Amino acid sequence: MPATSRRFLLAAVPVGLPKESDFKLVEAPLPAPDPGQVVVKTVYLSVDPYMRGRITGVRTYADPVHVGELMVGGTVGQVIESRDPSLQPGDYVVGAWGWQDHVSAPAAYLRKLNPQVAPVSTALGVLGMPGMTAYFGFLDLCQPKAGETVVVSGAAGAVGSLVGQIAKIKDCRVIGIAGADDKITYIVNDLGYDSAFNYKTTTDYGARLKDLCPKGIDCYFDNVGGVISDAVFTLLNPFARVSVCGQISQYNLQSPEQGPRLLSQILVKQLKVEGFIVTRFQERWAQGIAQMAQWMKEGRIKYHEDIVEGFENTPRAFIDMLEGKNTGKMLVKA
Repeated sequence: MPATSRRFLLAAVPVGLPKESDFKLVEAPLPAPDPGQVVVKTVYLSVDPYMRGRITGVRTYADPVHVGELMVGGTVGQVIESRDPSLQPGDYVVGAWGWQDHVSAPAAYLRKLNPQVAPVSTALGVLGMPGMTAYFGFLDLCQPKAGETVVVSGAAGAVGSLVGQIAKIKDCRVIGIAGADDKITYIVNDLGYDSAFNYKTTTDYGARLKDLCPKGIDCYFDNVGGVISDAVFTLLNPFARVSVCGQISQYNLQSPEQGPRLLSQILVKQLKVEGFIVTRFQERWAQGIAQMAQWMKEGRIKYHEDIVEGFENTPRAFIDMLEGKNTGKMLVKA
């Protein structure tokens, strides 16, 4: 067992887009496991948009990571020493021990993985938090009906790429919005989106959406906010449903962006607009994971992982993800 663990601490509260210097790589003693604990070597680390909100120094739905504290995040690892009968050396587990390459952790806080069912990396993506975000955030909040038109922003990301496929399983017509031509090709040709457009090369979002959604929009899964969502709202049909999952276009702004005031749209169209944090569905995750795994087995759900090699490159992977350089799930292989 190693005597120390490498870990990334928050070195400074980022101003705008985070920089690699906002994180500090240190070594810390790795405690021997107490009864009921295991020592885990990190295999994969997840980098996700929500982490940007956790390093603002302000409490949102969770306490912030303060300067000098360990960066948070989902992780998959392999047990190398165990003092709990439920886990043995060699077992793979998923947990949330953050940006560190080894950890001593209570076995009760970890979930054992079966590599025979799916690659263990999927526990941080399609069969993990992003998958459950797509599954419950879309099905529970949007309640899609066959034949409806669904629009997904951030459509090539870890969550959006799954939402579109679930919508197709529910016999909806699905339009995606993403930020690169290769992403548009991927979500249409590989994932089955009916159509999509590149917001970086489109000058009039409203006109493009109107062209792609001639019967209006019934469901909107919002990952980005900002001017894209402003354009979608003007085309929502009466009684449309909006699932607000993220606002990534706003996360790195140094001052709030002033946009149209859209509450009148919610009123006159009698819209249902609801935000959510995926942990509210925690008690039902087993159900969601089982269904997503079944759809994967049937070939109805596909996934893509962008994997960055090297624990030391975790901050760079995080920044690249915030800049939209990933397709599907961004992971770091430690």
